[in-house]
Amino acid sequence: MKKLALRVAIAAALLSVAVGASAKPLVVCTEASPEGFDMVQYTTAVTADAVAETIFNRLVDFKPGTTEVIPALADSWEIGADGLSYTFHLRKGIKFHTTEYFKPTREMNADDVLWSFQRQLDPKHPWHDKSSIGFPYFESMGFKELLKSVEKTDDHTVVFTLTRREAPFLADIAMAFSSIYSAEYADQLLKAGKTNDLNSKPIGTGPFVFNRYAKDAQVRFKANPDYFRGKPPADPLILAITTDNNVRLQKLKADECQIALYPKPDDIPSIKADPNLKVDELAAMTTSYTAMNTTRKYMSDVRVRQAINIAFDKEAYVNSLYGKGNAVVGTGPYPPTLLGFNDTLKNPPRDLDKARALLKEAGVPEGTVLTLFTRNGGGVTNPNPLLGAQMMQSDLARVGIKLDIRVMEWGEMLKRAKNGEHDMVSAGWAGDNGDPDNFLTPNLSCDAAKNGENYARWCNKQFQDVIDRARAGTDPAERAALYEKALVTFDQDQPWIPMAYPKMFTAMRKNVEGYYISPLTTNNFATTLVK
Repeated sequence: MKKLALRVAIAAALLSVAVGASAKPLVVCTEASPEGFDMVQYTTAVTADAVAETIFNRLVDFKPGTTEVIPALADSWEIGADGLSYTFHLRKGIKFHTTEYFKPTREMNADDVLWSFQRQLDPKHPWHDKSSIGFPYFESMGFKELLKSVEKTDDHTVVFTLTRREAPFLADIAMAFSSIYSAEYADQLLKAGKTNDLNSKPIGTGPFVFNRYAKDAQVRFKANPDYFRGKPPADPLILAITTDNNVRLQKLKADECQIALYPKPDDIPSIKADPNLKVDELAAMTTSYTAMNTTRKYMSDVRVRQAINIAFDKEAYVNSLYGKGNAVVGTGPYPPTLLGFNDTLKNPPRDLDKARALLKEAGVPEGTVLTLFTRNGGGVTNPNPLLGAQMMQSDLARVGIKLDIRVMEWGEMLKRAKNGEHDMVSAGWAGDNGDPDNFLTPNLSCDAAKNGENYARWCNKQFQDVIDRARAGTDPAERAALYEKALVTFDQDQPWIPMAYPKMFTAMRKNVEGYYISPLTTNNFATTLVK
């Protein structure tokens, strides 16, 4: 086996907490409710923030503010010379949370790692069928085909064997769907016939212990005194669910919350001018898009998708929703900061006459009604969903298409989009691991089309073959060339309207310290304190 940079020094300024500081509450105004607390069932960033970044840990982490992989529950690892085996050595002394509903009798060990992955991998696992919606990220990432086995060699050593080389594998298992659960707690729930509690009464090893959840109101956590990186300086942590970004800002100014996620871009100048507030900003790994359901009548015809693309005024959309300098018009499925971005692809000029001609060729009657699903509230990839939908409605009306805008709560919209009930859906994606595969496989692969995570329901064999080859590659230049080729196929078939590559903003009180804005758009408050 080939030894790789095993024991990575963790910068004390980033991952250690303030010593001797008296804990104060931290209230964070967030944009939506988590879908649940069984992380592997969900893919949204808001759920990851409320669950994966608070309650759980993974074998490896991303260094705060970066995409660099560092040790977490595993303090070292080796990769086999053939690139097909990964051996992880687990930390000793890691404790699961103690709550009124669970008292652990042992520390975290290899059995917990096996349970967490085998549950998603093995159809015969006693918990495999306990998820009503399956394991969308694990499945859409192709992990069912990737993992040949997950085995332990002793209580603190686990070996993953792959069926093929996978360039982003280490980064993949730093993602939320690879969170490590307590096998002991799961056994307790299974014996008691209370398996649903895994989604409402979570247990992990993370920096915060779940306290309670009031739907659409708040999630409360206590600081974990046994956290392996030290007890967080904020106690308690409260996620105040505030869907309207104007209200989030009002609460921030009133000190009802100390951090407000995803302020509107046009509010940034006034926030910066307020002596009590400050803003962190970053050109994050995010994309905003509208998926066109390629299995629906008319939308299955590429000419219709092309017509919609050239009828919609993207420049006006970006300027209206994000403001000058806060986003650039999208041209593909991921932003230009990532490997293999194809800068030869350009948006075709807006052409209403050509759009009408394409629709006529495709046999679309004048006045055809198409549905557009969009969310209430607003977030980093879509700060004003209703305005954006109305702009598209106006543009498509000029080529004879009537757009039926259906605004719904975030979780409901995702559920219905996964069921394929839409013609179009306004969506966004934040990269989870810094690799282009994380944009393409979960959102545009054939596996993702099967489980509904691919809202376009687009399965292109040529595209799939190229991204499979890119994922298995080890040479960055070769991978980049393959991704550029894949993006050409995407552009030709146009399953999405790429809308924008937005910047990310986080507003906070001046007395907040230790918060690190992430290019992956995750929000972790383990080192954040209110002075």
